[in-house]
Amino acid sequence: MQATRRTFTLGAAMAVLTACGGRSTGGGVASLAARAPDPVMVAVPDAGWDAWVAAFKGRAAGQGISQATLSSSFARAGFLPEVIEKDRNQTEFSRTLEEYLAIAASDERVAKGRANYARYRDVLAQIEAGYGVEANVVTAIWGLESMYGERRGNVPVVSALSTLGYEGRRGAFFEDQLVAALRILQNGDTTPDNMTGSWAGAMGHTQFIPTSYLGYAVDFTGDGRRDIWSDDPTDALASTASYLARSGWKKGQAWGGEDGSPGAAFGTRRIQPQPGGPVFVVGPNFSAIKRYNNSDSYAIGVGHLADRIAGAGPIRGGFPPDRYGMTADQREQLQIRLTAAGYDTGGTDGVLGGKSRAAIAAYQQSVGLPATGEPSLDLLRRLS
Repeated sequence: MQATRRTFTLGAAMAVLTACGGRSTGGGVASLAARAPDPVMVAVPDAGWDAWVAAFKGRAAGQGISQATLSSSFARAGFLPEVIEKDRNQTEFSRTLEEYLAIAASDERVAKGRANYARYRDVLAQIEAGYGVEANVVTAIWGLESMYGERRGNVPVVSALSTLGYEGRRGAFFEDQLVAALRILQNGDTTPDNMTGSWAGAMGHTQFIPTSYLGYAVDFTGDGRRDIWSDDPTDALASTASYLARSGWKKGQAWGGEDGSPGAAFGTRRIQPQPGGPVFVVGPNFSAIKRYNNSDSYAIGVGHLADRIAGAGPIRGGFPPDRYGMTADQREQLQIRLTAAGYDTGGTDGVLGGKSRAAIAAYQQSVGLPATGEPSLDLLRRLS
C-alpha cells in the first residue's frame, strides 16, 4: 500500500528512556522535556515501510492479531521520518542530580502536584486503599511523566512503533511493542486514533509502553476499558499504583530520604549520586520506584517530589559548583541576564539545557567571542 501524507504532533520527547530500555518495563520521563509547542510530524510515502508492514502483518496474524484489527490499525498509519531522526539523534549528555531535581521538583511542578493531589483526593484515596501505594507517590510519578497530564504525547503509536520496527536498529524490541499495541486495540481499550503517545511509543498520563500496559494496566473506573489516554486520569493513576504494588511497594514505608530526614529512617543503604552533593538513605520502596525507571536520579526525583507534594521542604544539603566553577544561583543569574539582554534561555531554573546554550552561543558571537555555548564566570561578569 502507499502511505498517505498526514500530519502529527510530537509529544513526550524524553520517552527515549523507554525506547532505550532505560526502565525495566515502565514509561518515560516525558515531562522533563522542553515546554515549547509540539512540532508537527509528517508521515510520508515510503516503499520500504510499506513492504515491512505487509510482512509484519503476517507475523502479527501468526501471534493472534485478527485481520480486522490489522486493517483498522494501519488504515491511517504512516511512515514518520522524524521518529527515526529522534531515535538516531538522542541527546548524549546526562544531567547531574542537582539539575534533575531543579526540574523534577521545580516550584511549578510542586504547586501543580499539590493542586492535583487535592483535586483528585477522593479517587487517589480509593486507589491507595486498593493497591497499598501512597497517593502522593502516585501523584509524583504522574507529575514527572506528563506534568499531570499536560504532556501525554500526540504521536500515533502504531505509526511510531512501525516506523521504529522498520528502521531496525532495535527492531525486535519495537516489533514486540507494536504487537502489544495491537493487542490493546484488539481488546477494545481504545481506538487507533486515540492511541497516541511519545515518539517512542510511551502512552498516557503515566507513559506506559504497550507491554507494560498489558501487564499492569487496570480498569479502575469499571467501564470495561483500561483507558490511560482520556482526560480523566483515574485508570492511569490506578495502573501506576498497580505497577508499583507488583514491584514490591511496601505501604507505610518512606522511599528513604536525605540523610537526617524522617524518611531516612526507612532506609537500608546510603547513596550519593552526585559527588559532593547530598547523601540519601534509601530502602525497598526506592527499588520499587526504580522498577518504573531504572535510574537513581529518577527514583530520588519521584520520592522527593512526593515528599514535597505532601508538604515537605526542599533538599537541605548543598551541591558543589559545576565543572565550569558555577553554582546553581550563578547559572540562574546567567540565564536571567541573558534573557534581559534579549537572548531566550527558555527559562531561569539554573539548568543550562539546549536553549540556554544556544543563547550563550548567540551572545558570544555578538561580542566577538568564540561561539562555544559554554557558560563561565567571565561571561556572567560581562553580562552584569
